[in-house]
Amino acid sequence: MPDRSDAPARTWRTVLQHVERRLLDGELGPGDRLPSERDLAAELGVGRSSVREAIRVLEVMGLIRTSTGSGPQAGAIVIAAPGGGLSALLRLQVAAQGFPIADVVGTRLILEQAVVAALAAGRRDTAEAHRILDAMEAELPAADFLALDAQLHLALAEASGNAVVAAMMTGLRDSIESYVLSGSAGIRDWERMAERLRAEHRDLVRAIDEGRADAAAALVRDHITGYYSATGLAGAADTNP
Repeated sequence: MPDRSDAPARTWRTVLQHVERRLLDGELGPGDRLPSERDLAAELGVGRSSVREAIRVLEVMGLIRTSTGSGPQAGAIVIAAPGGGLSALLRLQVAAQGFPIADVVGTRLILEQAVVAALAAGRRDTAEAHRILDAMEAELPAADFLALDAQLHLALAEASGNAVVAAMMTGLRDSIESYVLSGSAGIRDWERMAERLRAEHRDLVRAIDEGRADAAAALVRDHITGYYSATGLAGAADTNP
């Protein structure tokens, strides 16, 4: 007999609201296991298909991970990894043209300028950024270089100590990762571009280390918009945050 509770009422939302309430009340937290599908369905009076749909949504959102089998790691475990869910959401919205690339880049500029200015003002630790800078000195294919580039910008965001900013930065960068990489194919002299980006990264981290907040903000803006301008990435460089 089909589960008729799903179609009109979309009762999987009831399951999401139940999990949210338990998280807010402190009854569930990172590392805790959700009740079984059967128990949740019985407790909430919904079909098991509704529970399965809610579990899938929670997993995509980065709130849980699921594993089959038995043992302490089996079932649905609360992990609270917001970056993953945010990245998935932004990637899908950009792909569906819900979020224009220029708006994503503009938001990234606002955040990154604030991040580097705050780092410079607070003289935060940039050791990880320096480690990545050293790794970028090698001759690398564009894909590997840009992966390190992304790690560098994320390292600066994480150094700010703001978990929300770090998660948003990851999501914003991941949402246009394929466009950033495809844009590199249009650059005739990649080695020259890579050398330019290395120098810009060094200047940026140096400004942070020396406490020059205004200079750091200007450098990161010129760095980001300069790359998008060179690649002609959908007018993304024409942003005015």
